[in-house]
Amino acid sequence: MKKLVLVVILTLTGLANSQALLAHQENKFLDNSTWWSDAWWNEGKIEVPRNYDVVIRDTSYMNGDVEIPVMIFRPEQKGKFPGVLFVHGRPGFVEDIQRLAYRLAARGFVVYAPDLYFGRDIDPRPIRHDYVLEEDLNKGLDHMMTQPDIAGDKVCVYSHTRGGYYSLKLAVTKKRQNDRLACYVSYYPHWQDPNAPEPLQVYSYANEADDLKIPTLVFYGDEEQYQRRRVIETAAENMLKRGRPVQLIMYPGVQRGFDFRPERVRIFADDLASKDAVMRAARFIRRHLGAP
Repeated sequence: MKKLVLVVILTLTGLANSQALLAHQENKFLDNSTWWSDAWWNEGKIEVPRNYDVVIRDTSYMNGDVEIPVMIFRPEQKGKFPGVLFVHGRPGFVEDIQRLAYRLAARGFVVYAPDLYFGRDIDPRPIRHDYVLEEDLNKGLDHMMTQPDIAGDKVCVYSHTRGGYYSLKLAVTKKRQNDRLACYVSYYPHWQDPNAPEPLQVYSYANEADDLKIPTLVFYGDEEQYQRRRVIETAAENMLKRGRPVQLIMYPGVQRGFDFRPERVRIFADDLASKDAVMRAARFIRRHLGAP
């Protein structure tokens, strides 16, 4: 168990030489700043998240002659709330994925969630990536900023699986990290062009990751698929070398899809990871949007 915990800390701190760290575990201080709480350790206090009832409204926007439908999840309470652009992944914006947007809105956000596949008549779980979706998402961010219930002039992007790649292209290629995007959050992102050859899927990552400059938070499990985990960790290590503000959170005992795996295969560790991740993401987003 001690070794497993050290592996998690390694990922968070970006240290690559696990053997060296294990050899010095008795006298080397490990950075715990991303999770330590003095209030809990000294006073027994646990931070309790606030829960909001959620309402949903539908809207849409156009990219040329294509209409992209959008679901907007927001607290039922009146007023403005910080905004989050939710970017679905390869499964599409199916019911199980809609729950993820709902849960984030219940933390006190206006969550703007375009269904990128529906607008292009793309079936869920496509093999190839259609590059026009990147501009569809870019147009979606513009439309999102016209919504009257979003507080402030910046939002954060929140994604999973292939949506992590769409979001990466939005931030870097479309240059939205220079104006509207304040932070980037993704669950086990596919940080490589889905159309790239197989060797690049395993041994490399999308070059855009090197230029992702906004605060970045990534969640994944220690039982993640090898080719995905390798890409995520390699990209993050090189981002750290460039001084990029990136954090990785790795959960022991969970696999890919821990936040939406169905009940018939879901395990206790999936639930623990899901709840921790959404609360951790909410704190991260609020901090970088300057929200209380």
